Amino acid sequence: MLLKISKLIILTLILSIGNAYAQKGVEDGSKYGHGEDSIRCLKNLSLYAEYFKQKNIKDALPYWQQAFDECPKSTSNIYKHGEAMYKMLLSKEKDPTKREEYYNKLMQIYDQRIKYFGNSRKYPTPYIQGKKAVAMLKYKGYDPEVVKEAFDLMNKAIEAQGPKTQNSVLVTFMTTTVNRYKEGDLSADAVMQNYSTVSNILNKKIASSTGKKKDENVEIKNMIDKLFATSGVATCDNIEKIFGPMLPEHQGDENWLRRINHLLAKSDCGDSQLFFKTSELLYKIEPSSSSAYGLFKMNLKTQNLDKAKEYIEEAIKLEENPADKAKFYTKLALLYLSEKKYPEVKATALKALKLDPKNGDAYILIGKAYAAYAKNYGDTEFEHSTVYWAAVDKFIKAKQVDPEVAEEANNLISIYSAHFPNKEDIFFQKDVNLGGTYHIGGWINETTKVREKK
Repeated sequence: MLLKISKLIILTLILSIGNAYAQKGVEDGSKYGHGEDSIRCLKNLSLYAEYFKQKNIKDALPYWQQAFDECPKSTSNIYKHGEAMYKMLLSKEKDPTKREEYYNKLMQIYDQRIKYFGNSRKYPTPYIQGKKAVAMLKYKGYDPEVVKEAFDLMNKAIEAQGPKTQNSVLVTFMTTTVNRYKEGDLSADAVMQNYSTVSNILNKKIASSTGKKKDENVEIKNMIDKLFATSGVATCDNIEKIFGPMLPEHQGDENWLRRINHLLAKSDCGDSQLFFKTSELLYKIEPSSSSAYGLFKMNLKTQNLDKAKEYIEEAIKLEENPADKAKFYTKLALLYLSEKKYPEVKATALKALKLDPKNGDAYILIGKAYAAYAKNYGDTEFEHSTVYWAAVDKFIKAKQVDPEVAEEANNLISIYSAHFPNKEDIFFQKDVNLGGTYHIGGWINETTKVREKK
């Protein structure tokens, strides 16, 4: 009898020990759990990983879900792979109910990763928050509450990580900043502050990187600068307000000077003192198209036209972008117009048009040169007046290729059409008929249409 009781006690102890030993990782805080649960965890991890490698999401998910629920501390791959799988599901799913289910699971993945792996040295909580915010905006950017929550998450992530912030987060943060400003949710000061923060971070990333990574950082910086320049906030005063105080500590920093100078040029801040100062400093370090253009503007303002011409010619020489080079040619053509060098105006404007056929300003300058020269063409009043036909042709062409100059072009058409010859004058001209063609010689060298003054 005593022997039977002893055996029963031993069996009970073994069973109780076994039950205590079988415990999930989520319950005891271990990586895999213990006993049978640890074996099941390892099996699920292995099976889902194998299916995941084969891109077989359907078969991977049941095993992944068990590992996600039972042993969440086992490996960070659970979260990386889970994120990839649910993003893939979201990319293909059209049904709103299923999309909502997948979105919520994706958010749960980020939150659980923060809970169990938020203290990772390489990918800490702010890194995961940044990823979560970008995903929130990607899949629910239409929801104002989600936008605000994601924006706050990115703000925290950037503040915590600084130069370690992912470029995707920086771009998304700045894009959201500009969008919220345009919708009236953020002030201009907030846009400037966020741009300054992101810009400083990227400057540090550029300075500390090399090779392809450096190229990527420069590309992102250019993208951020463009976002700010087109935000509606990048007024000359605001740019001066942000970067003016920084100039003393960056006088020898070529990268910083070049970026600010380029931003001022893109924002049409040609009369800005900061533009002049950065241009001078840059030109001393290494001449560039933007610094030469800045010095052109500075000398133009002080009426030193010879020097202005030197610098705009230097800007043309150094500029590689066809559209920007074309703009510089139009500036030179405008300078020639002020000097009444009309053939040079046309020759220079044609160079601009060769680079940028939609440059309406170039056509307007040619038209103005024709009109200004009209009194010097031919020997009679009729011959003088024929030049206005050619001038108006250019103004018409200008607004056809470039709607932005339409208002100016229409005003000029109205002004110079009044100088067309009247019907009687045309009638008494040999071989000249209304609606017919007429050739204007000399440097103008245009064939135009005969029209009467209305």
